[in-house]
Amino acid sequence: MPLPATLDAHRQRIAQAREMAFVQGEPPETLVGEEVLASWMRSSAAGLSPDLPKPPALVAQPRLREAHERNGQLIALAQPVIDTVARQIRDSASTLILADANGLILRSLGDADFLSRAERVALCPGADWSEAQRGTNAIGTVLATSRALEIVGGEHFLAHNTQLTCSAAPLFDPTGRLVGVFDISGDYRAYQPHTLGLARMAAQWIEQRLFEADFSRHLLLAFHPEVDYVGVLGEGVIAIREDGAVLGANPAALAILGLRRRALDDLGFSQLFEQPLARLLDSARRHPAALHELDARGGLRVYARLRGELPTPTTAPTRPRAAPLPRRHAPDLDELAAGDATMAALVARARKVLAHDIPILIQGESGAGKEMLARALHEAGPRSGAPFVALNCAAIPESLIESELFGYEPGAFTGARREGATGRIQQADGGTLFLDEIGDMPLALQARLLRVLQERCVSPLGGDRTVAVDLRLICATHRRLRDEVAAGAFREDLYYRINGLALQLPALRERSDLPQLVTRLLREVSGGRAIGVHDEVLRAFAAYAWPGNLRQLHNALRVAVALLDEGETTVGFDHLPDDLREDIARPLTPAAVSAAPDALAEIEREAVRRALAEAGGNVSAAARRLGISRTTLYRKLH
Repeated sequence: MPLPATLDAHRQRIAQAREMAFVQGEPPETLVGEEVLASWMRSSAAGLSPDLPKPPALVAQPRLREAHERNGQLIALAQPVIDTVARQIRDSASTLILADANGLILRSLGDADFLSRAERVALCPGADWSEAQRGTNAIGTVLATSRALEIVGGEHFLAHNTQLTCSAAPLFDPTGRLVGVFDISGDYRAYQPHTLGLARMAAQWIEQRLFEADFSRHLLLAFHPEVDYVGVLGEGVIAIREDGAVLGANPAALAILGLRRRALDDLGFSQLFEQPLARLLDSARRHPAALHELDARGGLRVYARLRGELPTPTTAPTRPRAAPLPRRHAPDLDELAAGDATMAALVARARKVLAHDIPILIQGESGAGKEMLARALHEAGPRSGAPFVALNCAAIPESLIESELFGYEPGAFTGARREGATGRIQQADGGTLFLDEIGDMPLALQARLLRVLQERCVSPLGGDRTVAVDLRLICATHRRLRDEVAAGAFREDLYYRINGLALQLPALRERSDLPQLVTRLLREVSGGRAIGVHDEVLRAFAAYAWPGNLRQLHNALRVAVALLDEGETTVGFDHLPDDLREDIARPLTPAAVSAAPDALAEIEREAVRRALAEAGGNVSAAARRLGISRTTLYRKLH
């Protein structure tokens, strides 16, 4: 790969690296790997020069304090690991470093006497080692690539860093989000080939502590195909509930089971292992310290041990539990775009902004699939491994939205939890915040939200501290926000802040891919069974207006699948909910479907009146018939 002229100096400085054992005997063109070369390119493109003067030694104290507050749990859980590793490498002229996800050093410990007094400051808490500040270096380049690596001597981009050898590994939290870096830095002349392995091991240990802290109140199942690896680093660990729900898995567990992290959303204990969880719990109660043999998916035999407080068995009769709702599958963007030209054009526009943190506003009728589209956009974007946090502004009482959104400090108000609570904005840090029905957000909260979006930090209720947040914002509403702005019900400045790219989601009656949607939803609600729909039912579906849109269709097909007799594989009219069967017998005419907004509003009002009448005035039952929430129905009634 040709180098820009500004990087020619690196060819001379690599002579230092040539002395290292890992490059001895290699031809000159292979003295650096592709990752280092790519980092040099990024550093050069960022405007850095190899002979650039040293950057400021330390950031301002307020920024360091804020970083310590934001990463308090990481620091607390990593410190014992740092202390233990420091004892192992004492007198090795090395320094151990913990940095946050921005490359800011949070903790350092060790012997940096190989550096001058001034240069030692650069390895202290408060030093920024991001690639943007210091070019190619282990901390910054690990953050850029999410991979463990080492940067030796002349591989550093800036000339004044070439006396260092740095080995670093990324740190991921239990959701897979990159939260920091563990680094071992030393004199390049004392390079040791095992240092990178030690950094990887320490990072794995810190990640294990993060995982166990997050799921400290749940059962942990530790397992490995080799019996001697249970109880040591490298074991797989999953967090489970008593009902078998899988809450999380560490990277080793995902690797052993051959799973991707997002696949956990659709799996429970019974999908991962052949043996029933109840049998394992019973055996663990009788033999708490024993190893249990389990047959994992794919025929793999593993040895396992349960950790945590085992639930107390009960012999009292219990009422049969209703079958859980099937977990909604979030289709990818390709699935959403298939079959309908409007959706294909919408998805094509959305793809172009995914690499940029441009806010997205999704507009469409209730039940049209706004949250489904938001999840698909999150999964297709660069933040897919980070949290997707959703809040429906219309489904939460006005008095509680503020605490849900911003969180609160201990004792902030009467009834507050003693330990306080983290708000949805802070939970979405690093990922995506989805605010559904933002048009229903009270005006006072709109002002606070605007300030958060402008300053990128949030202040929990009842406190004076601020917490920095980094997130992508996706909003959705069934309202015409321009009309709300004109009426004074929505802030104009917030409207332009959230309306980076507006996507108008078509209603179900406007889409041309109804057969494909029915097929996909049937597969979802039936657990993958081969079930079809009678042609006459499909024709009736096509003529129906679907006031509840995709939500109504999904619920109708779920009922239909439940009503199928054993051996039946085709949904007919008899399998549909009674109210839908009555409605599709008198479908709206095409003229009514394409009516002006005033006529559509009247159609909606009539649908609400009819649902209330059929439910005998019961608002909850009427909301279920319409496929909307009770809060939304109350709002429509007002």
